[in-house]
Amino acid sequence: MKDIIKSEFNEHINTAKLLHELTDSVQISAKICIESLTNGGKILIFGNGGSAADAQHIAAELAGRYKVERKGLPAIALTTDSSVLTAIGNDFGYEHVFARQVAALANKGDVVIGISTSGNSANVINALKVASELNCKTIGLSGGNVSAISKISTINIAVASLDTARIQEMHIVIGHTICHLIDLEFQP
Repeated sequence: MKDIIKSEFNEHINTAKLLHELTDSVQISAKICIESLTNGGKILIFGNGGSAADAQHIAAELAGRYKVERKGLPAIALTTDSSVLTAIGNDFGYEHVFARQVAALANKGDVVIGISTSGNSANVINALKVASELNCKTIGLSGGNVSAISKISTINIAVASLDTARIQEMHIVIGHTICHLIDLEFQP
């Protein structure tokens, strides 16, 4: 049992060490978000499973606060309204649950963040495509493989791993880092 624990910890540490390679992508993503929020835009975030939880977590950090007392910022996780999700899923198909919401809520200049550990989730891809058509900036958070998200996002932050757990762990570190940079920009 201890060997498994040590192995999990070591895999996390080794994946985290590779995050330094993503510094530029994280900085660009934070600047995209800051520019949109400064100009009255909002951030829409979504993903499936654990990535849905990450989307909700990041939206909460922005609407509430991360580390700095500041005004609430407009961030919406598109994963939280069970009536909308089930209605769209039933009427149009699960692959459209985020795209329909982006079409309804996004405006030119907003930021749309799609999270998918594989980078190939159909519902995330469809929503990012709609966001691009609406002239929104798109940010993908994915894993280390070449993915559809990496090809369609304004910027994609791909964690150098194929292990879902390690990718999700790094996504929340990346999300927190972006929240911190946004916090500093909007502190009183």
